[in-house]
Amino acid sequence: MTTKGKKQHGGVKEFIRETLVSLKRKPQTIPMLVLAAGFLYYSLNLTHVSNTTAKLQLSGMGLSGFCTMLFSLLSFVCFLNAYPHRKKTNIPMLVLMFAMLGILICCDTYYRGCITRALTRTDNPITVDASTRYITRAFDMLGVHRLIVGAGAVLTLLVPVLRKLLRRINTSLPVEEAGQMDAILLSEES
Repeated sequence: MTTKGKKQHGGVKEFIRETLVSLKRKPQTIPMLVLAAGFLYYSLNLTHVSNTTAKLQLSGMGLSGFCTMLFSLLSFVCFLNAYPHRKKTNIPMLVLMFAMLGILICCDTYYRGCITRALTRTDNPITVDASTRYITRAFDMLGVHRLIVGAGAVLTLLVPVLRKLLRRINTSLPVEEAGQMDAILLSEES
């Protein structure tokens, strides 16, 4: 392996080590990233939800979509406030966040139920063809969104377990590299 290859390999190793050290300090980052991914997934597929609402026009569909967006943002804010920097976990914010995540899952379930009712009703059912394919995409997307939100909730519950598991990972530098780090730190101070 060339010197440049070794340097890049060491850089990747160091990046992974620094990421693990960061996760050891803040294991709540893992569920936060999952919840953020759920919000982004829903937001980027919001066109399917909007088109489906406009096509089906069933009672509560628009409100359900609005509540999903609103509580996605608010639950994220509650999550950030539940884990303040260098302080104990804020339990009331955590409880409020779980309530909002429950509302999110209920809204997704209700919206999927509306789609199912519109497609299976006896009088004038909606047929899905090439021009209304967005209805099935919205239905599938809401199912995946529920799973992502549920996974984020479970990971949030498991933060103490994640903390213990991450602490078992050895992220210390070998002795010879630690000596090099001391030399680098001393050269920066002078």
